[in-house]
Amino acid sequence: MESTMMRRHHWLCLTLVALSATTALGAGTLDVELVSVQKIWDQAPHNAFTDLVRWQDRFYCAFREGRAHVSADGRIRVLRSQDADAWTAAALIELAGFDLRDAHLSVTPDNRLTLLGGAAPREKDGQSAPTGSFVAFSADGVEWSKPQIVVPPGRWLWSVTWHKGRAYGVSYPASQGSPFIELLTSNDGVVYQSLVPKLYGAGFPNEVALRFDADDVGYALVRRDSQGESPSSAILGVSRGDYTKWDWYDLGAEFNGFGGPNLIQLPNGPWLAAGRMHQGGAHTALCQLDMTEHKMTKLLKLPSGGDTSYPGLVWHDGLLYLSYYSSHEGKTSIFLARIKTAM
Repeated sequence: MESTMMRRHHWLCLTLVALSATTALGAGTLDVELVSVQKIWDQAPHNAFTDLVRWQDRFYCAFREGRAHVSADGRIRVLRSQDADAWTAAALIELAGFDLRDAHLSVTPDNRLTLLGGAAPREKDGQSAPTGSFVAFSADGVEWSKPQIVVPPGRWLWSVTWHKGRAYGVSYPASQGSPFIELLTSNDGVVYQSLVPKLYGAGFPNEVALRFDADDVGYALVRRDSQGESPSSAILGVSRGDYTKWDWYDLGAEFNGFGGPNLIQLPNGPWLAAGRMHQGGAHTALCQLDMTEHKMTKLLKLPSGGDTSYPGLVWHDGLLYLSYYSSHEGKTSIFLARIKTAM
């Protein structure tokens, strides 16, 4: 049943917010206007790690519920909405013995909604545990197949993108295995084969957003974290052909530990990225990524702070919809932003 809180708009009304970054990207830089921000869920003690998709004329937002950021009771909540204003709880996905984390939504070639996420066999709150990946499928967004483990704990297939009938994703060491990130592919979203076992390994690369453009060029936006003296700046990978060879570009120290990276290409061509940044305190940010110059520029700081990030991105009817979580109001909650863009 839809709650009163979910129906109530927690709009953050802003007069024109137009942040231009002309010095880094020149005349092609987007202006962005934050139209509104709405809290759409806060019913669990900790609500986090979102993704967003539009499928069958509805928005779907998936995220983790648990007692804490790291707890043994992690499960995935799925909300849906026709207008992104009023949201209803569509499903709650659990797997006994596992902390389910970092929900990612995608659509299969046969038009089923796919939920991929982390699965950690955690026995108690705060306990370190190896993380693998699970998948579940739905034909209506409400009834879901039983979650099944597709990558055993120790390597984490963080997200997938479907391209020309195949799923592509990157796994990273979640306490076990090679320190390299690995490019995996599958024709059914369940059985994965290694395409590039040692995709990249400088620093501590981990979470990766993969996307493909209309010319079949592949892009990988990679989070790196601090590990000794190794670099922790985000990196961009670019590949053509069969995706076995990649060129890598450092995006700079401003994007150190760019957590929960996501990436979307707008209909008129520009690429936008979103993730957690740290200058001035942790916050969720929207950026522009120049795929020709291989540079990224921050455009907008979302109302956020503390425990925050993991944005979902959807373009619909001339607006960018961005889901994310944040604790800037105290409790970690799920938010949805509407953003206008213009050249």
